[in-house]
Amino acid sequence: MKIFNLNKELTRQENWIYGTIGLILMVGLWWAAAEAFSETRSLVETTQQLPSTIGKDSTANMAKLDSILRADSIKIANATEYVKEYPLLPTPLHVVQSFPRLFQKDNILWHVWVSIWRNLKGYFWAIAFAIPVGFLLGLFPIFKGMFKNQVDALRYLPLTALTGLFMLWFGISESMKVAFLAFGIIVYLLPVVMQRIEEVEATYLKTVFTLGANTWQTIKNVYFPSVMSKLIDDIRVLTAISWTYIIIAEYINREDGIGSMIQIKQRLQMRADMFAILLIIITVGFLQDRIFVYLDKRLFPHKYYKSAISGLKDIKYGIYLVFGIFIVKVMQEIFYPQAGDMTNNIVYIVLISSVLYMLYGEFKISKTVKPI
Repeated sequence: MKIFNLNKELTRQENWIYGTIGLILMVGLWWAAAEAFSETRSLVETTQQLPSTIGKDSTANMAKLDSILRADSIKIANATEYVKEYPLLPTPLHVVQSFPRLFQKDNILWHVWVSIWRNLKGYFWAIAFAIPVGFLLGLFPIFKGMFKNQVDALRYLPLTALTGLFMLWFGISESMKVAFLAFGIIVYLLPVVMQRIEEVEATYLKTVFTLGANTWQTIKNVYFPSVMSKLIDDIRVLTAISWTYIIIAEYINREDGIGSMIQIKQRLQMRADMFAILLIIITVGFLQDRIFVYLDKRLFPHKYYKSAISGLKDIKYGIYLVFGIFIVKVMQEIFYPQAGDMTNNIVYIVLISSVLYMLYGEFKISKTVKPI
């Protein structure tokens, strides 16, 4: 069959069909596993006094214990009503039924937004540090020789074991969570920046050298575009890892965030709610991944289009405007927190304007060249 050919490209229709089949199979296996590990228990009222509370140091107590166990055994044997419980895996139906409770009672959307905002702030500080430092270490041999081994060694740090240090340095407030997340991203992103610099093709470097470009022009026109066009894919991959770190950070000082919600539900043994929260994280991660794919196509169009097309500049300006207002908001929280309400109003206005500007650019693109 053609579908089993090695490395065969599937059509869009085939992707939808096989994706739907795979989803149905996954849900079916999940449901079957939940039923396999389920337990049926009788609905009877047994003696309130637990046998373990009765001492065994006398003949009277031993007789009392035997009497309780015998009476409860008879009640269980004569039970007529039973209930099925799922101590390990909830069924997909139970998970779906837990969503209304999460949205109405637990205000899950607020906790999701808090975690997303922390994630974005962690990425901001990680990228703001890793890119300039990575270029410094990757481009200049003296710095590369001094620090490359130390940077590579950072990969072996057990980050979860560093939570205690971050609590000592930053306390248990918001700054600790953002710093921990930023450090977790830097550990992986900094070596990647240096690696991407090494991968810049020599042909481009020889060309700008022949054209008489100086050091700054070479960095600006060759190194930076080449590295960033690949680095956005690396940042996209790190998005999944960053959720691991933000959940760990939010376990500490459980005030808000989706990580604190998971721990609370764990302590209450609300398994269906925990699975529902995990599905929400997966959904948010998928949407973040799609956003990175979109940014890659619009910020680095040479990877997807054969020639320049109308509308791309408008979209780029809109994206840069979003980045700019995001930076302003992060700085405002640090240096001028009392101006939050006023800044939020400005942010909303600029975001709406940016989105409209980007939609205008998308409209212009739709009238021109198709992607490769």
